[in-house]
Amino acid sequence: MNNKKKDRAAFAEPGYWQSYSDMMAALLLIFILIIAITLAIYKQKRTDLEEAQLQLNSTRTELEASQADLEASRADLEASEAELRNSLKELEQAYAQATMTKEELDAAYLEIDEARAELNATRSELQDIVGIRTDIIGELQTRFSNSSMKVDAQTGSITFSSDVLFRYNSATLTSESKETLKEIIPMYLGVLLQDNFRPYIAEIIIEGHTDTDGGYESNMTLSYNRANSVAKFCMDDANGLPEHQIGQLRDLLTVNGRSYSNPIYQENSTEVNMEASRRVEIKFRLKEDEMINKITEVLNQQ
Repeated sequence: MNNKKKDRAAFAEPGYWQSYSDMMAALLLIFILIIAITLAIYKQKRTDLEEAQLQLNSTRTELEASQADLEASRADLEASEAELRNSLKELEQAYAQATMTKEELDAAYLEIDEARAELNATRSELQDIVGIRTDIIGELQTRFSNSSMKVDAQTGSITFSSDVLFRYNSATLTSESKETLKEIIPMYLGVLLQDNFRPYIAEIIIEGHTDTDGGYESNMTLSYNRANSVAKFCMDDANGLPEHQIGQLRDLLTVNGRSYSNPIYQENSTEVNMEASRRVEIKFRLKEDEMINKITEVLNQQ
C-alpha cells in the first residue's frame, strides 16, 4: 500500500514542476510586456517632449522678434511724440506771432476788399479788351462778305498772291493789281482805323514773302520791296484812304520782308507750295496783346 502511494507521488512530481515553470514563463512574458509598454510610453513621452521643446524654441524666437518690433515701435512712437511736441510748440509760436489786434484785422479785411474790387474791375476791363479782336475780325468779315478776298478768322489778316500783284521777280505793281488794291485796301484799313477800333491798334503790318527759289538775301530784298510797294500804294490818298486816315496809318504802319523764312506747305506734305508762298500779307497787332496773355493767365489762376 505504501509502495503504491510512493509510486503515485513519484509519478505526480513532474506535473508540479511543469506547472511552476509555466507560471514563471507567464510571469516573464508579463514582465517583458510591461517593459515593452514602459519603453513605448517612454519613447512617446520623449518624442512629445522634443516636439514641445521645438515649439517652445519657436515661440521664444517669435517672442523675441515681437519684442524687437515692440521696441522699434516704441522708439518710433517716442520720436513721433517728440516731433508732435515740437510742431505744437512751433504752432503756438506762430499763432502768437500772427495774433493781430482788431484794428489791424479790420485794416487787412479792408485791403482785401479793395484788392478784390480792383481785381474784378481789371477782369471786366480785360474781358472787354479781349472782345476787341473778335469785334474787329467780325467787322472785317462783314465788310468782305461779298468779296473774293478772305479774312483769316483767327488773326484777321488778308493775303494777296504776289503772282496777282507783280510780274515775275518784280516789285512793281501791275495796273490790274492797283485796281484790286483800290477796292480792298480802303475796306480793310477803314475798319482798323475807325474810331472805335483805332485806339486799340498797336501796329498795322505789311509783310512780303517769297518761295524758296533763289538765294535768301535776294529774296529778302524782293519780299521787302514788294511789301513796300503795297505800303506806298496805301499811303497815296488817290487810292481810297482819306487824308486823316493816311496820317493815322503813317503812325502805325510797319513794312517787313521775310524772304522764304515762312513758306506755305502743300496740304499733308513737307513740300513747299511755291505759288502760295509768294504772297503779301496785311495784318494788325493790338496794343494789349502781350498784356492780355499775361494777365489772363493770372486771372484764370484766381
